[in-house]
Amino acid sequence: MREHGFGVSLFDTMFVERPEEVAPRLDSERPDFFVVYDDGFNYLTKMCLTNMREAAFRMIQLARQRGSVVIVSSSDSTDHYQQYLEKGADFVLLGEGEQTLLELVTAIRDGQEEFEAIAGLAWRKKGVPVRSFARKVMKDLDQLPLPAWDLVDMESYRKIWMRHHGYFSLNISTTRGCPYKCNWCAKPIYGNRYNARSPRHVVEEIKLLKERYGFDHIWMCDDIFGLKPGWVEEFAALVEQEKLSFRFKIQSRADLLMQANYVEALARAGCENSWMGAESGSQKILDAMDKGVTVEQIAGATRLLQQHGVCASFFIQFGYPGETREDIELTIRMIKTLMPDNIGISVSYPLPGTVFYERVKSELNEKTNWTDSDELKLMFRNTYSPEFYKQLHRYVHKTYRRQLALREMRRLFSRPGQLTKKGLRMVASLGWYLTDAAIAGWRLRQLERLRLA
Repeated sequence: MREHGFGVSLFDTMFVERPEEVAPRLDSERPDFFVVYDDGFNYLTKMCLTNMREAAFRMIQLARQRGSVVIVSSSDSTDHYQQYLEKGADFVLLGEGEQTLLELVTAIRDGQEEFEAIAGLAWRKKGVPVRSFARKVMKDLDQLPLPAWDLVDMESYRKIWMRHHGYFSLNISTTRGCPYKCNWCAKPIYGNRYNARSPRHVVEEIKLLKERYGFDHIWMCDDIFGLKPGWVEEFAALVEQEKLSFRFKIQSRADLLMQANYVEALARAGCENSWMGAESGSQKILDAMDKGVTVEQIAGATRLLQQHGVCASFFIQFGYPGETREDIELTIRMIKTLMPDNIGISVSYPLPGTVFYERVKSELNEKTNWTDSDELKLMFRNTYSPEFYKQLHRYVHKTYRRQLALREMRRLFSRPGQLTKKGLRMVASLGWYLTDAAIAGWRLRQLERLRLA
């Protein structure tokens, strides 16, 4: 937008509590266009949480009251553009937003009133929601300018990172999309295409951020980091050539992480943690999800990462249709055996546009979205009750922390000089972890008995 002569300001909602807090900025800026632009790389935005949707609706209303043309770009609005238009949005950008936004505001500035020629757009025509033809995803991501980092209140981010973690982390995206077809994963923005920035383009952004902000760590927020053959190797070589020193974490796949050259290059570049969608320790469930990986690959990838000094972390998903108690036990056993460095657990969540959603949509009734990310409610009929799966979430987290504490206890006796402050705290809390896990297990068995009764 700036490159084409538009003045731009940013209202970052990260540090605000209520959508009404945008009102003073609207009053001071008086923007011609108010754009609600969502984070397309965050799974929580794809989940279309009710609180987030309502906040967007409220900001749309506040901007309309002040005479701005309101434009929305998000996963949720791409799936449900009619709702956003009904709530007052003038336009919804369907799919990737950059080019559509530029063409739209240019057309409005030039006095155009017909928008059918702009790809990837929804609006109301004579009171009826209409949409244009789909826009093709961008292939050459290097043509985009680097993000306007100067608009971000970086010091607020630095302070909160340092206070909670002791280091400063930033997010970078190096790719867009995912070519795999896990049947529970929605892709309203980028579809099944996978396009990557060049390693040189990414390194130039990292250099800029190092010079301006002196970060310590990067969260590479791509669905899959470095899938393109040779990409990670070239990236690692450039990082070494530029003498850049930083740590980063990624998301990847177990089958990709079975490639020794890929993992070795990650380690050389500074990767400290790779999250993988392990999802389940049951091959039956992985196959039902169309995951395209095996339990053996998850184990092999974990070992290979750890051999190269890279932490392996798991995303776990309980409650997929057909999951039995045996499948749940296989997943818990996988976690205990492999002991990933971190775990993130959720329950199966039907997203519009997925095969999984189509299978269960008749069971969703009126509730099709969580209110917030902590709700963890199973919204369709399955082997156990929604309360069982919420308690399962607690139980697995607590038993995992118990296992970590036991591991640190063994390390204390075998290699006391290598124990960290965090490890010492875990050892000191071992009694609490043991008790907490036992109580969580008892409650889980009670909920299981209710079903059997």
